[in-house]
Amino acid sequence: MTLSTMVRLARVLLHVLQGMAICAVVFPWLGPERRNDHIRRWSHQLLALCKVTVVEDGGALGPAPAPVLSQAMVVANHVSWLDIFVIHSLYPSHFVAKAEIRSWPLAGWLAQKAGTVFIARGQRRDLRLIFEGLVQTLQRGERVAFFPEGTTAAQGALLPFHANLFEAAIDASVPVQPFALRYVDAGGALHRAVDFIGEMTFAESIVAILSGPPVTARVAIMPAIDTAGTHRRDLAQAAQQAVAAALGVTVSEPA
Repeated sequence: MTLSTMVRLARVLLHVLQGMAICAVVFPWLGPERRNDHIRRWSHQLLALCKVTVVEDGGALGPAPAPVLSQAMVVANHVSWLDIFVIHSLYPSHFVAKAEIRSWPLAGWLAQKAGTVFIARGQRRDLRLIFEGLVQTLQRGERVAFFPEGTTAAQGALLPFHANLFEAAIDASVPVQPFALRYVDAGGALHRAVDFIGEMTFAESIVAILSGPPVTARVAIMPAIDTAGTHRRDLAQAAQQAVAAALGVTVSEPA
């Protein structure tokens, strides 16, 4: 690890500790709007420390992003731990994520305090309670986000979307809005240092990102999908097709 990478890592650690202090001391006294302002600003600063710039567009479908709804279920492809903070830097949301993220040093605690809900595989009772909570959150007029692939995939690939949580959008009578995430280098090629797959640890991933060249996170935002009268499987397929089209990829079967 070079000296410059170590300095960047120290600055990221300091920023994370500052965020933990804000969550512990300030968040309990704030309403949702001011809390979201803190989340958006803190996430933007974290990404800047990681040399990540965020740009909205329409992906392969065109240069203009669709308008983002304030009350919707956001679904996106999953590339990296950066994904949550990229979306937070634009549109703070209540995330649903796999339980393993909770164990990540510092970042897992921060994600929880920012409103992330963690799901453990095989815990059907917990899943039912979480599902009911998602419906209530959506009905309150707040934004919920999750990654329907269920795990990260290498850039250039898109795994099938799991349909279960799409039912919450149907029950809450809110639309689903697909986002497509891709990370590119200065030449526009996919930035491989961002891929977080296989046996790579969180620590290895953050060092790879800090050691590599600058990253542009391109967030393609597609039009919202109406959920009235739909089935969760059809909704998942429609969202999957929208993300695949924006990324210009085909859907791959999981290994």
